[in-house]
Formats: sequence, C-alpha cells, structure tokens
Amino acid sequence: MSPKKADRIATHVLYAISGIIVLILSALLLYILVRGLPHISWKFLTSPAKAYEVGGGIGIQLFNSIFLLIITMLISFPLSLGAGIYLSEYANQKSKLTGLVRTSIEILSSLPSVVVGLFGFLIFVVQFGYGFSIISGALALTVFNLPLMTRNVEESLKAIHHTQREAGLALGLSRWETVIHVIVPEALPGIITGVVLASGRIFGEAAALIYTAGQSAPALDWSNWNPLSVASPISIFRQAETLAVHIWKVNSEGTVPDGAAVSAGASAVLVLFVLLFNFSARFIGKKLHSKLTSAG
Repeated sequence: MSPKKADRIATHVLYAISGIIVLILSALLLYILVRGLPHISWKFLTSPAKAYEVGGGIGIQLFNSIFLLIITMLISFPLSLGAGIYLSEYANQKSKLTGLVRTSIEILSSLPSVVVGLFGFLIFVVQFGYGFSIISGALALTVFNLPLMTRNVEESLKAIHHTQREAGLALGLSRWETVIHVIVPEALPGIITGVVLASGRIFGEAAALIYTAGQSAPALDWSNWNPLSVASPISIFRQAETLAVHIWKVNSEGTVPDGAAVSAGASAVLVLFVLLFNFSARFIGKKLHSKLTSAG
C-alpha cells in the first residue's frame, strides 16, 4: 500500500471515529432534552422540592449548585493557576521535588469521587467541624478538581513558544512580569478550557457531595443576607443539596409521586446549564484573549 493511500485511509478512519463520538454525544443530549424539556417551567425552576407530593420544583437545588460552583472556583482557580505557573515557569524539571509534585497530581487525579467524598467527610465535616455544608463540599471538590486544572494550566503555559518569553525579557520585563503580562494572557484560551471542564464536573458531581454538602435543602430566607446564618442564601455553613444530588435522591428513594418527571426535568436543566456555562466561558475567554493580547 502506498503512503498516500495509507494516509487517506487513516484520515477517513479518524473522521469516522470523530463522527461516532459526535453522534453518541448528540443522541445522549437529545434523549435527555426531549424527555426533560416538557417538564420545565418557571414554577419548576423556582419552587422548592416536595418529598411526598406532586408538583415539586428544583429552585433551591439549582441555586445551591450555582453557589457551590462559585465558591469552589474561588478556592480552586487561584491554587491551580499558581501551581500551574510554578510547574511550567519556575520549577526545575529534573528535581525530585517537581517529580513528587507531578506524582501527587497524578495520584489525586486517579482517585474516585466517592473516595474524595469520604476523605472530605472525615477531614472537613468531622475533623474541621464544618459539618454537612457548602464549604465542606467546596473543599472536597477543590481536592477533586485541582489535578485537572493544574495540569491544564501547566500545559497551556508550556504551549506558548519560548520566543514570547525571550521577547518579554528583552523588553526589560522581569520574569514574573513576563509571565503575568505576556504568557498568561496568551495561554488564556487553554486556561479557560480547563476552567470549563472543571466547572462541568463540579456542576454534575454527586458522589463527593453526598458525604460533604449533605442530602437536604433546608428552606432559605431570601431576605436574610447574614453570611453566618444557616437560613441565609449566601451562608457557606448550611447544608446544600445540589441538583445532581437531588436527581440521585429522587431516583434512589422513590418517595416523590412524580419522581420520573422531576428527574427528567432536573436532568435537562443540568445539561442546559452546563452547555450555557461552557459557551459563555468560551465567549468571555475569547473576548479577554483579544483584549489582553490585541489579537484580532
């Protein structure tokens, strides 16, 4: 077989594999949306859930998911950005310390979410005394997401050509200024991709949150903005059943008469929010990249 023919066959095979992946993803999304969209309404999105009656909503669970996502990203993004910059720009690639850090990241990334949840339960819920709360869930998810985000930031920074660094230094910038003003803005699209992937995992995570954030969603007083009150929406010390945990509970306990409809609607909302967040983050990332680098 000639090299040209082999190349053509390999190209067609790769196109076919890509097409199969897109078809599987499209079929999965279509199935969830077709089943769930008819059950979504304004009342469904804003009313509280009901345990034994028909007509419950997902208002508090949806708010909890978004709030937990924000708290988790506030903790994990600075840590992963700093770790990624250190590994890419400052660490001696041949030192034992760097090797130890990389090994730790790989081990963390391979841990099942249930194990991370149990770790979070023992450390944050029991030892730290935070109880079942948003802060316990956010810290557990930070452990869960740090490896992915750190590796993504590191790879994004490494992909920037070395001439960019040399140009920054030649202009009289310090190493840190070159990283902050030249390298990080150039790597922003890749970093945003990592943030999107991590956020999707946070929004859809259930196993780790069952043991840390709790499985109940107490009623919230929307007029109470005291962050230390457990009835306040912005408190990080209250239990917070998220949307993914609610879907798991509705399907596992079966006490809700219209559980199938609630589960289908909640799943569709979950998918729509993940898609909306992904597209929004990419749009904002492109805008930031254009502004910071003066790219067209």
